[in-house]
Amino acid sequence: MRLKFLIFCIAIGLLPWTVGAAPRLDDLPDIGSPSSAALSRDREDQIGRQILRMLRDSGQIIDDPEIDEYVQMVGDRLVGHAQETDYEFTFFAVDDPAINAFALPGGYIGVNSGLILASKTESELAGVLAHEIAHVTQKHIARRIEASNRTGLVSTAAMLAAILIGATSGASADALQGAIAVTQGAAIQQQINFTRSNESEADRVGIGILASAGFDPQGMPTFFETMSRRYGLAASQIPQFILTHPVTSDRIAESRERARKLPVPDVADSPEYDLTRARLEVLGADTPAAALSRFRKLARSENPDWSPDALRYGEAIALMRAGRPAEAVPLLETLRDGNQNVIAYHGALGQAQIQAQQPREAMETFRQAIGLFPRNVPLTIRYSQALMRFGEPKEAHTVLLDLLNNVPPTPEQARLIALAASAAGDTADAYYYMSEYHVLNGNLPLAADQLLLALQVPDLGEVRRARFKARLDLIREHMPEKRRRSVFDDPRQDPQASRPRES
Repeated sequence: MRLKFLIFCIAIGLLPWTVGAAPRLDDLPDIGSPSSAALSRDREDQIGRQILRMLRDSGQIIDDPEIDEYVQMVGDRLVGHAQETDYEFTFFAVDDPAINAFALPGGYIGVNSGLILASKTESELAGVLAHEIAHVTQKHIARRIEASNRTGLVSTAAMLAAILIGATSGASADALQGAIAVTQGAAIQQQINFTRSNESEADRVGIGILASAGFDPQGMPTFFETMSRRYGLAASQIPQFILTHPVTSDRIAESRERARKLPVPDVADSPEYDLTRARLEVLGADTPAAALSRFRKLARSENPDWSPDALRYGEAIALMRAGRPAEAVPLLETLRDGNQNVIAYHGALGQAQIQAQQPREAMETFRQAIGLFPRNVPLTIRYSQALMRFGEPKEAHTVLLDLLNNVPPTPEQARLIALAASAAGDTADAYYYMSEYHVLNGNLPLAADQLLLALQVPDLGEVRRARFKARLDLIREHMPEKRRRSVFDDPRQDPQASRPRES
């Protein structure tokens, strides 16, 4: 019973596992209707957050504001057209060249850098995300978790994360088995896949979401067909997406016929799609020099898979990473001046100017950009980093606080505002923001610890004290009972006991 959830997560692509061939779909059991799932949303979310935190702690998550923003933007666009879902979806990019995507419990959806780069159009990428969204909204995940309801929440998440991290980092079999033994003390069973009905349902619902969101509904079957054609005769090289989402000729034909019946909008890839792929190319290259050479070679060949602007942008990012920002500045100035509406050009130009020892020009670039695109997350983060670098932490705190109050924060936003508050001398707020950082990463005990430190800051004031205490109470409600007691057993850690005396 304990391994059923593990097997399920392998099935949806959570684990980039290598097998010789996918098992027969005919042999898999029926897992019932969506209404049979009794797992609470809170428990789903706990499992998903725990796994996401472990992935982040292990360095598997790509920590890049521009890439984060793009993946979440595409995901949000799709979710806005999903029917009857109460999930708050979080999309993230994984630093892995394998072609794979996966859904975690609670609406956390990851897509590997390798899959983004393997896609040829934005609709293909969106088709994969729509398929994973459908697995969540149709309760496929919840039903499987409920089937293993005797599995410990934390130990299950820890085991899954340990296996995923080990597999993606190339850990040896012995090391991997050791991690499993520590977290769960169980053996791995053979990989299985979703039942045929689950996959068909995810295709059907996903294609509907894709079309409603304004993407080409043929994007999903086209991507499946491309992967099948590319790897169909090379079993040893089959990517994990195909292993975990078996693509048969019947399935491709069914999805293509379903897509054919839907209206095809006039679709063009957004500039951000190509720019995100360019950033990933640079980040994934063996060296910055190799990335620079690749982009210049692509530019000379007039490669149809890349737009000229994306190639120049990739070259500029590679130059910056190679320690040659002065050469990147004119490239980025030309791109920005040629298309003021592309936010990424403004942010990259400001960063290049900072690296090229042009602080005055950099701050002017950022201020103009913030005026054009107020509260854009990656731009605000880059601007705030510049403010802190040039000795203006209070202004950085103000800018980031405005963003925090108006846009759901990312972990990087929370971490950065904590640093800004600390540099500006706002110690209590710094603890509070670090608490939010840990909440976003799923580490509630550390979040509670930070709030306890905030409550011990002298001269806190009644308003902030009440706000911190209310937040601490809310976090405590969602902590496991045992950990909740351990945090508050010591009277010295009680917020009321540690409250400074007031004259």
